[in-house]
Amino acid sequence: MDYFKRLSTAEYDQLKEGVVLIAVLMAGADGKIEEEELSWAKRLSEIRGYSEPSLLNPFYEEVNMGFSKKLDAWIEKLPDDSNESLRILSSKIEQLNPILAKLDPRIGSELYNSYKSFASHIAKASGGFLRFFSVSGAEKKYVDLPMLNEIVFHEEEE
Repeated sequence: MDYFKRLSTAEYDQLKEGVVLIAVLMAGADGKIEEEELSWAKRLSEIRGYSEPSLLNPFYEEVNMGFSKKLDAWIEKLPDDSNESLRILSSKIEQLNPILAKLDPRIGSELYNSYKSFASHIAKASGGFLRFFSVSGAEKKYVDLPMLNEIVFHEEEE
């Protein structure tokens, strides 16, 4: 994809892995990974590959390839200590900052906002009224992805 041509293959792969990392972070933020959060993350990654016209549709189509296996692999390799798992995931997500900074501001901003939206949707997958639309106290610490530097794009920058 032309939007990501400034990146090496490894950097592009890290951005795609970022979606998996965010899914695991948000699913485990409250100390327990619930199947409904993982199921929603899988569905959401599929939806983002074809929903609403977006510069990121092709990116999410690629993210979705093997998403479930990558999600399971990350969950399997994380330590049992949830605090340590959250620290590891936060650190890995934070490593996306220099890669995001290399992107054109328009696509960087769109991807940054997409990551945050993805985190929010997963956080809302359990809890609240009928177990939907509520973010737990533990999840609130991570839902805005504070480990990522905000990328803002203004139309006049084009």
